Amino acid sequence: MSKVLIKNTLNEPELAEETAIPATEQELLFLTQKLAELEIPIKVFLQAVSIAAYDCSSAFRYADKYLNLAQK
Repeated sequence: MSKVLIKNTLNEPELAEETAIPATEQELLFLTQKLAELEIPIKVFLQAVSIAAYDCSSAFRYADKYLNLAQK
């Protein structure tokens, strides 16, 4: 694909949106280890795993946000 076509595609907002990609087994393991840093409610862990089934990056943002609030 030419650079011009790629730039034009990325300038179109509906095509430039981030695509949701499910987490791999390795990413789920990393997410679990990340959430194990603190004692968290099981509800938070299950919610993060549920989100990861559809969108890996959103699950990590959710976990980071919870951990940041929990450490304060």
